Amino acid sequence: MTVEARVEAKICGLSTPETLDAAVQAGARWVGFVTFPKSPRHIGSLDLLTALGARVPASVGRVGLFVDPDDALIDERLATGAIDMLQLHGSETPERVAALKARTGKQVMKAIKVARPEDVEQGIAAYADIADRLMFDTADGTLPGGNATSFDWTILTGRKVPLPWMLAGGLTADNVAEAVRVTGAPAVDVSSGVEASRGVKSIELIRAFLDRVKAL
Repeated sequence: MTVEARVEAKICGLSTPETLDAAVQAGARWVGFVTFPKSPRHIGSLDLLTALGARVPASVGRVGLFVDPDDALIDERLATGAIDMLQLHGSETPERVAALKARTGKQVMKAIKVARPEDVEQGIAAYADIADRLMFDTADGTLPGGNATSFDWTILTGRKVPLPWMLAGGLTADNVAEAVRVTGAPAVDVSSGVEASRGVKSIELIRAFLDRVKAL
């Protein structure tokens, strides 16, 4: 008898105590805090980041999303104690990923922007021996992530990825089951798909998304 692993979920772009609590209580495995001023989900206040991080139980991973950050920004954010893993969503090189891992001692997840099959292959080749996790996200959109658009999931069908990974890009409660079926994703990431309006998370949509993931 084999036991299939449960699909895990990350709710990204949380910025209020109420929506953070909803994500944790509904079963999110990770919660994400955005540090990127161009994003409507950006947390500018270090006090707010500290307070949010302190609400999260040890069983839930706290992920800080950064886009081509410098060391000073990383240090400032890590000093809050609110971040367990770095998510690098810019054009960070393998060398930069390795340097940040060594410098911070934190796990690092590298986002790979996918438009063509070659993007997946090149991303795996470049980062699989360096990053702790990969995230496959859509290459479309004005922001590095959270654009409510998906890529061609069949690019990942049957693909062997040699380290833990997440699927992101345009996921919602209505399509996450199909996305996992097509890609075989062991984990999924959602931001815009659980928002009532751009940058504003919905407790009801968070719960609905996590309920669908639990059923997979």
